[in-house]
Amino acid sequence: MKAYEIRDGFGLEKLVSCERPDPTPGPFQVRVRVKATSLNYRDLMMVEGRYNPRQKLPLVPNSDGAGVVDAVGPGVTRVKVGDRVIGLFAQAWAAGEPTRLAQQSTLGGPLDGALADTMVLREDGVVPTPDYLTDEEAATLPCAALTAWSALVTHGALKAGDVVLLQGTGGVSIFALQIARLMGARVIITSSRDDKLERARGLGAHEGINYVTTPDWDKAARALTGNAGVDHVVEVGGAGTFEKSLRAVRPGGTVSVIGVLSGVAGAVPLTSILMQNLRVQGILVGHRQSFEALLRAFSQHSVRPVVDRVFPFDEAVAAFHHLKSGAHFGKVVIRVG
Repeated sequence: MKAYEIRDGFGLEKLVSCERPDPTPGPFQVRVRVKATSLNYRDLMMVEGRYNPRQKLPLVPNSDGAGVVDAVGPGVTRVKVGDRVIGLFAQAWAAGEPTRLAQQSTLGGPLDGALADTMVLREDGVVPTPDYLTDEEAATLPCAALTAWSALVTHGALKAGDVVLLQGTGGVSIFALQIARLMGARVIITSSRDDKLERARGLGAHEGINYVTTPDWDKAARALTGNAGVDHVVEVGGAGTFEKSLRAVRPGGTVSVIGVLSGVAGAVPLTSILMQNLRVQGILVGHRQSFEALLRAFSQHSVRPVVDRVFPFDEAVAAFHHLKSGAHFGKVVIRVG
C-alpha cells in the first residue's frame, strides 16, 4: 500500500511518501481502498506538531477518508465487499458522551489516518456513502460537516428563525452555513475577502462582514440584529476571536467552540459569560449517531459539499500548503485512487 507518513519529526517537510505491507482485516474489521481524503486544520496542526507534540511517529495523517470496501474480517455483518463507505473520525464513538476510549480511537492521530490508499477500520467505524455524492464530496464530511452539525443541531438545538454568526469560509463554516439554511436560520458570515463573502451569499448567507475593513465585526453583527445579538456563534478562531464572539451573542445565547485558528490560550472573560447567562459549548466533532442523522438530512435535500480544489495523491504536500495559505473556500480534497 502507498501512504504518506509524518516521519523523523514534525513539519510539512517531514511529510513523506512511503510504502507499507498491505494490511489484513481482523475480526469485525474492514479494509477500505481509499478513493479520496480531505484536509482539516487539525491535520495541518498534527503534521506541524502543534496538535499533539507527543504524538508517536511515524503517523499516517488525515482524519477524513472515503472509499470502497475490498475485504472484510471474520464476523463482519454491517458491510460487504464492494460497498462505498465513509470512515468515522472517532472509530469507537457510537453515541452519547465521549469516553476516553472514543478520544483514543480518532483517525489521523493517535491512529493512522486516511492519507493512504488503504485503511483497516472497525466495521462500526464506517457508514454507507450516499449514492448522490462523489467520493471526493463524501470525504469532506466526517470532521467538518459533523462538527458543524453537532454545534448547531445535536447540541445547539437550532430552530427556524434563529440567527447564526459564522467565522470565515473554511470547511466547518461553509457546512454550518448549509446546515443553518437547511434548518431555516438566518446566517451572518465573516471573511477577510469580499469575493468570498459574495460566494457565501450565493450559498444563502443573508449578510456578510469583512473583518479586515470592519475589525469590530462583533458590533456589526449586533447591529444587524437590532443590537439584540445573535443566537449562536460557531467559534472557529480560538483565543483571538473568543471575546468578540461573547460580545456578539445575545443574552442566553450559545457560543460553540470548535477551532483554534488564532490561538489556543487567552484570558477568559467569565463576567460576560455569567452576567449574560451564556452557554459556551466545546465541540469534539461528533459520534456515529449524529453523523447518520447528518447524512439523512443532506440526502433528503441533496446537499452537496463545497469542494475548493482537488489535488492528486502525489501532490499531497502541496494540498497542505494550500490549506495553510487560507486561500480556500470550503474543503480541500486529495484524490487517492
